[in-house]
Amino acid sequence: MLSVRSLFQEILDNDESFRLFCSIAASGESQGGWENGRIAALVPHSQRDLAPKITRHGADEDKHGRIFHALMRKRGLDPVEVPPDTDYTMLLERHGIGLAHEKLKGDQPLTVQDIVTYLAHSRVTEQRAAEQMELLRRHFADHPDIGRAVRMISHDEDNHLAYCHEELLRFAYTGHGRAIQRTLRQCALAEIRVYRDVSLAVMAHMGRLLGWPKARAAALAAGVHAVYAYERAVGWRRMVSLRMPERRDALGGPATTAAEYA
Repeated sequence: MLSVRSLFQEILDNDESFRLFCSIAASGESQGGWENGRIAALVPHSQRDLAPKITRHGADEDKHGRIFHALMRKRGLDPVEVPPDTDYTMLLERHGIGLAHEKLKGDQPLTVQDIVTYLAHSRVTEQRAAEQMELLRRHFADHPDIGRAVRMISHDEDNHLAYCHEELLRFAYTGHGRAIQRTLRQCALAEIRVYRDVSLAVMAHMGRLLGWPKARAAALAAGVHAVYAYERAVGWRRMVSLRMPERRDALGGPATTAAEYA
């Protein structure tokens, strides 16, 4: 019977599919670490209090990348090149979501509006990340090989999402509410398209590695399209709402390290 657990278990059990999964995940996390590091370095003077939290966000993402590499090393696997059609972070940038890398590579300080854009983009993508990790935690929290990594990353993603809610509400209270809602909606609608395309690409690559029959590949593709249809109709709204989180100041302390995971 086709289920999330059985699908991921099949990917986990095969070295080639597991290596591709971890390589894609590690690349995305490392890219997020770089982006947050550059944003922290370019924060405008009026928002310098945010820099330590942005730095911790980036440190967490870097840590996640190292964890995925560690999972491969435990199996004696080397990372593979990430297929361009599965590169979630770069595809988001090409769709104009978030801050352009050309801007982050420069030395000009960001504006307050840039920080609002960064937080809105993060609020949307961290919603996706938190949901995906919660799904894995539900099924694999006690797995002997990946359980600890899943629990740690899921905890961090929940912290990241809480941080985005709290900081965006702070900006909303100081007069940026309309810009925040406009940016959130734009990011959410673009993200669900990119997520659909990346999901289809990942399933296609996995299907070739695992030798899925055409009927199974078609069923999985239909499921991806069904999720997109729901998200395009109403599901995107969960990505644009803001509420004060139970976890206040979620990124206010020191980051844990990959060494603590190992």
